[in-house]
This record gives sequence, structure tokens and C-alpha cells, in this order.
Amino acid sequence: MAHWRSLRWKIALLVAVACCSIAFIVGVLVHGSTYDRSMNDGAAKAYTALDGALATGRGSADGADSVDVAHVVYNPGEMPAELVRKAREDGQADLYDESRRYRPRMWAAQRLDDGSLAAVSLDMTPDQLSRRALDRNMWKYSLATLAVIVPLSAIAAELPNRRLRRVARTARRIASGDLTARTGAGRRTGDEIAEISAGVDTMADSLQDRLLNEQRFTADVAHELRTPLMGLVTSAGLLPEGEATELVRDRVRVLRTLVEDLLEISRLDADAEQADIRPVPLGEVVAESVARTGLVARVTVSGKPVAATDPRRLDRIVANLVTNAHRHGVEQGQGQERATVEVTVGDGVVVVRDHGPGFPGSLLADGPRRFRTGVAERGRGHGLGLTIALGQAQVIGATLTFANAADDGGAVATLRLPG
Repeated sequence: MAHWRSLRWKIALLVAVACCSIAFIVGVLVHGSTYDRSMNDGAAKAYTALDGALATGRGSADGADSVDVAHVVYNPGEMPAELVRKAREDGQADLYDESRRYRPRMWAAQRLDDGSLAAVSLDMTPDQLSRRALDRNMWKYSLATLAVIVPLSAIAAELPNRRLRRVARTARRIASGDLTARTGAGRRTGDEIAEISAGVDTMADSLQDRLLNEQRFTADVAHELRTPLMGLVTSAGLLPEGEATELVRDRVRVLRTLVEDLLEISRLDADAEQADIRPVPLGEVVAESVARTGLVARVTVSGKPVAATDPRRLDRIVANLVTNAHRHGVEQGQGQERATVEVTVGDGVVVVRDHGPGFPGSLLADGPRRFRTGVAERGRGHGLGLTIALGQAQVIGATLTFANAADDGGAVATLRLPG
């Protein structure tokens, strides 16, 4: 059921208002036309009856053209005052008298040669009943037509609304990162919705092409850097020991890590990664991954959890999360760490938490982005660690979410393994 504020119901309401307006205007026009015709016919009959009565003598006019006419009235006191005034001024006059609600009469009066007045009246009750019956029928059939037209208009409006909802769903999928989503409208034109659909598809094609070009460029750069980097690593290893040599080797290691991360991201973008799923002791695998990072972290394991996953990719995810937490969430002071990184392992769940300033709002809203670290207080970096962790989690079918702790605002990354 569509929301009551949707375009579907707005169209139905517009149709209902238009139908009601048309019915009201037509009803007023028909009622006025019928009333005028009734008055004209009644006045003509009254004048005919009066002429017939006067032609046959001052008395009854029962034989005048078989018209049902009351007796001729000569006493002005028995006539409506307005009729008397008009007849004396104009010589003759007619008047529709509704002083008796259910017995209206049509009067016709004429001034005689001696200055006196003669008048007759006709019973207009049948005409009144006919007009009221016509009004009732018009309202009744207008409501019946409205009861049919409004649902039909709501049904007819569903087709364009359905097309608009498909365009909206496609746009949301594109915004969430699915650049393969299309409206399915093709390149046809003819109405505004088709043009909107074609525009959304064109936008998605353009975004997909740009993203593919970016991914291809990243992969090409990483591959091109790999060969000279290996020579640089070998050359750094041949340098004599010293402070300058250690500095060069450290920068070479950083550059090598960056190139390896770029290559890994290019493989994830190309969907070239395949998971090797098998049962593993989750607590032991996570503890070994943390130990291999060489960073200080407190690991807490609840029970003896076992998970079906790819241990190599799980190791990569945990190492990246711990490294990111240690880099951005641990402050160094006077030779010791002022805060710790906590790793909690449960049944199919791994939680990595730090006590730093927390994740920036843009990361919580849109997820991690490569080459973007968010805010300055989170430290420096290329934004690749969390991006790789999220990509590897998708490969093994896990869910990786990011949040900030409610108590001190520290960053919390939660990995939920399938099954």
C-alpha cells in the first residue's frame, strides 16, 4: 500500500477534485437552465389560461385549451402584492409564488380596460417535484461516477508511480556502490519518466567507466612500481649499516607496503580473490594475527570458538584492524602507551576497539574510502587498511561494521563471520 502522501494518491485526489468541480458546475448550470425553462413554461401556460378565461367571459377558464386553471381572481387582495404592483405598472405581469413551500403557484395578471385587475394561478407542484428529482439524480449519478473514476485514476497512476519507484531504487543502489544497477528503460524517449530513467542509466554508465578507469590506473601503477621497488629493496639491503641506511630501509618498507596494498585492492576490485574456507580455532588464529603485527594489544577470548573461514584473509583483516587502531587510537607518551587496543573474540565475532578520538562521521556514514583518513586527529595514513579489511571481509562472506563506543568515544570495529 502506497503512502498516503505518494504521487499516486495526489493524482487520485486531483482527479476527485476535478470531477467534483465539473459535477458541481454542470449541476448548477443544468439546475438553472431547468428552473428558467420551468418558469417560462409556467408563465406561458398562465397567460394562455388568463387569455382563455377572459375570452370566454369573466368567470371560470376551465375550457381554455384544456388547461387546468383556477378561477379568475379580480380582488387585488387575493393576489401577491408584487404581482399587483407590476401589473398596474406594465399592464400585465407574471410571478412565481413559493410562499407555500410544497404548493408553489405561477400567477399571471392583466390590467383590464376599466383599470381593474384579473389574474389566474397555476399549480407548479409537478414542476417543482420534477426539478428536485432531477437534482437528486444528478447528485446520485455524480457520486456514483466519482466512486468509479477515483479508484480507476489511482490504478492508472500506479504505472508511472511504479516506474518512478524503480528509478528511485536504482538511484539508491548506485549511491550505495552498485554501479551495475540500471532502470531497464533503455534509451527510449517519449515521456518525462523515460527521460529520467535514461539519464540515471547514463549517469551510472559514466560513473562505472570512471571507476573502472580508476581501478585500472591503480592496478597499472602498482604493477609498474613493483619492478623498480624490488630493485630498491635489494639495493637498500646492500647499503652499509648506519642511521641513514636504516632510515632508507624504513621508507622502502613503507613504500613496499603501499604498493602491496594497491595490488591487493586492485585484485579485490577485479573480483579476482577466492576464499579457501575451512574450520579454524578462531581464538588462536586471532591471537597469532595480533602477535604477528608486533603491536601491543589485549586479546580476550570467550570459550573456544570455532569458525569456518579463510584463515589467511582473516589474518589480513585482523592485522589491518589492529594496525589501524594502534596507529589512530593509541597515544604515545614518555616511552609508554597511555591507552591499549582491545581485541575481543567470541562465537563468530571479533571486536577490535581503541580508546582514541573514534571514527570520523564520514566513515561511519559512507564506510572507509581509499586515500582518505577522515579527520586530522585520527592520524596520518592512506586509508587503505580499512578498505582492504572491508574488501576481504566481503570475500569470506563476513560483515565488518564500524562504530564509536558510547562511553569514551573510542573506535569499535566488529567483524561477524558467517555461520
